Amino acid sequence: MHVITLAGSPRFPSRSTSLLTLCQHKLEARGVEVIPWNIHNFQPDDLFNAHFDAPALLALREDLNDADGLIVATPVYKASFSGALKTLLDLLPERALEHKVVLPLATGGSSGHMLALDYALKPVLNALKAQEILHGVYAEDYQVTHYDRKPELQASLSQRLDEAVESFWLALTRHHYPVAQAV
Repeated sequence: MHVITLAGSPRFPSRSTSLLTLCQHKLEARGVEVIPWNIHNFQPDDLFNAHFDAPALLALREDLNDADGLIVATPVYKASFSGALKTLLDLLPERALEHKVVLPLATGGSSGHMLALDYALKPVLNALKAQEILHGVYAEDYQVTHYDRKPELQASLSQRLDEAVESFWLALTRHHYPVAQAV
């Protein structure tokens, strides 16, 4: 199985990127090949000027084509996901997430933004024809400490992230080995 992680934070290191790294380690422990992508892999000019043929964008599209799933993480700014991530997602083909399981993650300054995953990010992922978009995980900034070194999560967030990765794994397994073939 192949999974792409996509960090949509313009900052590095960041809390949202640290959540992706933790998910990556959990999946790799299960034998999943994880290919990390970050908004910093793309030239700003390619994103802002919609260079659909930019080498990094073509490489991401190829990796996505071969992937079974995607975990995407973003900070929440102004009640929505990062503009840099939106710009990148806008450059993907309409069916870029077809046949993919997607787990969205977000971090933000307060609980007032926890619905940003549902009303901002998930509709865009749906427009890219994701097969299954799982319940996301929203973390308040105070729940992720030492993200610039070895991230530490508040216990309740750690449990929610573990449960989300487990759900993602199960969805990948269903996707990778359809029920009709398992019988």
